[in-house]
Amino acid sequence: MADPTSHDGLPTPAPYVSPETRPFWSAAKAGRLTLPFCTACGVAIWYPKAFCSTCGSLDVDWRDVSGLATVYSHTQVHRGEGAYREVDSFVLALVDLDEGPRVLTNIVDIDPAAIAIGQRVQVVFHDASDEAALPRFAPLRPG
Repeated sequence: MADPTSHDGLPTPAPYVSPETRPFWSAAKAGRLTLPFCTACGVAIWYPKAFCSTCGSLDVDWRDVSGLATVYSHTQVHRGEGAYREVDSFVLALVDLDEGPRVLTNIVDIDPAAIAIGQRVQVVFHDASDEAALPRFAPLRPG
């Protein structure tokens, strides 16, 4: 079983892994960010599912993506719920993946006061269970 805490003292609650989302969670466990893309209209689909929210097509293809994103918005949460109830504070953010989707996530490995709108970030993975890891984002490392 994975350690229940990770970077910045955040919990890593195990997500529900359905047959429909298994490719996403399995890839995350392997350290890859994988999304379904609609083969009819080309849109990257977020939240991972087996159909396209844009055109309704059931034809999707899972592809690895860069894991690079830009901070769209962020806030520091001081009173969490559920698994986050005991955490002093954490950063909740919306990031725009380079491939298009806007994702709700945590920003880790940075002083919350140093996070900026437009900042480049990259995905990091925190083990959550034997079959999944949670994608979170950290400042882009040079190189």
